[in-house]
Amino acid sequence: MTAIPARVASEVNARREDLASLLQQMIRIPTLNPPGLRYREFCDLVAARLEGTGFQVEFIRAHGAPGDSDAHPRWNLVARREGVGPGECVHFNSHHDVVEVGQGWTRDPFAAEREGDRIYGRGSCDMKGGLATSIIAAEAFLAAVPDFRGAVEISSVADEESGGFAGAAFLARAGYFSPERVQHVIIPEPLHKDRICLGHRGVWWAEIETRGVIAHGSMPFLGDSAIRHMSRVLEELERVLLPRLEARTTAMPVIPEPARRSTLNLNSIHGGQPEPDASYTGLPTPCVADRCRLILDRRFLLEEGIDLVKGEVVEILEELRRTHPGFDYGIRDLFQVLPAMTDREAPVVRATARAIESVFGRPAEYVVSPGTYDQKHVVGIGGVESCIAYGPGILDLAHQPDEWISVTDMEESARVMALVLADLLPARA
Repeated sequence: MTAIPARVASEVNARREDLASLLQQMIRIPTLNPPGLRYREFCDLVAARLEGTGFQVEFIRAHGAPGDSDAHPRWNLVARREGVGPGECVHFNSHHDVVEVGQGWTRDPFAAEREGDRIYGRGSCDMKGGLATSIIAAEAFLAAVPDFRGAVEISSVADEESGGFAGAAFLARAGYFSPERVQHVIIPEPLHKDRICLGHRGVWWAEIETRGVIAHGSMPFLGDSAIRHMSRVLEELERVLLPRLEARTTAMPVIPEPARRSTLNLNSIHGGQPEPDASYTGLPTPCVADRCRLILDRRFLLEEGIDLVKGEVVEILEELRRTHPGFDYGIRDLFQVLPAMTDREAPVVRATARAIESVFGRPAEYVVSPGTYDQKHVVGIGGVESCIAYGPGILDLAHQPDEWISVTDMEESARVMALVLADLLPARA
């Protein structure tokens, strides 16, 4: 083992228990999104830690962004540590929001219980474990290579789970991910400790509304049910579109294997009268539904274009309008992200591959995420092309009950991250 890898390994190993403790502190702040709880408290925790090792810290509130309010302000943190001379900047970007707890837990989701090598809790895997790991990696690197050139940045951002518009997107529009400021970005999402995630599939969310005519429920023949019209939409999606998508595969190394196909999820459906307030205990009134809305979650491949993705759905709706009397519809975009995949020859990819092979003694595996994450904003808005996701944790545990992460995996990933820093931010000659 050469001098720098040996020093990095020693410095990370010395911080193993500190790494576990830091993650536990993070989990115990329940940064639930929605509605966006305790973001500033979490940023304060991270800031106190980073300021202790010489980072300059900024707090940035995403005023005017979706979700931001005085009751639930969208706070972000960006910390920067300059080296002894000019050089490039490596930025670790993590999100601090976590999804709802859900049912099925056998442990307190915010107690951060440790059992052997595992730490349990909501956000342990996705992705407070990755944030804690990047902080320890940076500290170990600073101790092992104190005379580095360039800069290290660490961010903790809001709302990745709901699109990232108050987090990474807000920062990107404000110039924090400009190529002049930042040259390489690592997003420590839980994609397994020996894998480099190059990008993600595309996504299109849309709302379809079918329209009908209200009438008394005892005389439905005087109305026109929007729910029945929507049933025809569902039937055609099942008959025409889903088999077509199932036949499409991609050269992108998406994990898990079934996600290498195009997919369509029917996210939600609402028809007829609005759901009554929980305090109401009576029956609904007898009416024919004059409206029905369906939310589509379409995940698509690099080989597909967004015009094709949208056009296939519109084609089905137009055919129904031609063939079914009274059928009428509206459709509107809710959200879209194009597929992204960083070139394997990008500097951050090559440096991470070298570090993985050094730590684990085997070549890195290259993967693509089935869902999107903040790379879409770093690349799409910020313009930083040398961007990947790499971090500890098992992807399948994200958003699950009894979510957990391995301390050993975090420690080994911290060694990889610190070696990437040593590779891209060399010591002064």
